[in-house]
Amino acid sequence: MDFRGRPNCYSTHLGILPLLVLVLVFFSYGYLSHRSQELRDPGAVTSVAVRELDVREIVTLSRMTYPHTKALIPSRKDVLVLTPWLAPIIWEGTFNIDILNEQFRLQNTTIGLTVFAIKKYVVFLKLFLETAEQHFMVGHKVTYYVFTDRPGDVPQVHLGTGRRLVVLTVRNYSRWQDVSMHRMEMISHFSERRFLHEVDYLVCADVDMKFRDHVGVEILSALFGTLHLGFYNSSRQAFTYERRPKSQAYIPSDEGDFYYMGGFFGGSVVEVHHLTKACHEAMVEDKANGIEAVWHDESHLNKYLLYHKPTKVLSPEYLWDQQLMGWPSIMKKLRGVTVPKNHQAIRN
Repeated sequence: MDFRGRPNCYSTHLGILPLLVLVLVFFSYGYLSHRSQELRDPGAVTSVAVRELDVREIVTLSRMTYPHTKALIPSRKDVLVLTPWLAPIIWEGTFNIDILNEQFRLQNTTIGLTVFAIKKYVVFLKLFLETAEQHFMVGHKVTYYVFTDRPGDVPQVHLGTGRRLVVLTVRNYSRWQDVSMHRMEMISHFSERRFLHEVDYLVCADVDMKFRDHVGVEILSALFGTLHLGFYNSSRQAFTYERRPKSQAYIPSDEGDFYYMGGFFGGSVVEVHHLTKACHEAMVEDKANGIEAVWHDESHLNKYLLYHKPTKVLSPEYLWDQQLMGWPSIMKKLRGVTVPKNHQAIRN
């Protein structure tokens, strides 16, 4: 039969019909799916609204009101607040602790504080821990790592929520210099084996100090050192660096940024591990070559921080000797202070 003589509209209708069927099926399926979802979970729409409300509440809770920082008004005019490599120098008046606390709480940060209470130095531990509970990283999770050869003499100190004390038993040495130098070895060892899995940052402090004012998350950074109270206003030629080329701690007289204290340094666990491992290995090499750096581990610390620039530098507010240096007006706060003692009696 020949259909060539019939009009083309018949074939056009046949082509449109399947398309219309598909469109109807698609919309019907969408409607039925939506209704079935509502029947299965009447609270589905409400749940979305609640989730959106929760997000708004979180944003509202994290909002803060604080003074506006003005680009042309420096926080301090009397002190250096930035190093040439753009690391902040932390003085009172250069930071807003409320902003910083919020940021570190959002990260759920845990801080480790290492302290060595070897031989007679264990007598300083109670005051150290009690004042740390009052002033150190208040409101944050803290683990105190106490290295001692006298675990039975570690005092019982009430700790706040989220804070704990871990006693690590180590050997003592006949010379106080050896005790000081082996500190780098112990921190390096435990950083790799333990601290890396337990805390985010390490602060390494001397036990013969006490906290007398706020010391908080403003100090935390990848790597930080503290300006020595005796040299923060001195030229590099006056720094008591190791000047003998035979030592691994040697620094030439025309080099040097600052002189850092061996009694208060820290950073991320990874960076502290790098620092302490390098210092320990340098001291081992010095010993093999029959030389001991003039200020022991502090000399090696200064050599390391010269060539591995710290990302923050702490002012002498963080470790000061009021008996020796008084209280100059430039120090708005004394946050950590040395405890008066008879060095000869304690070290012997």
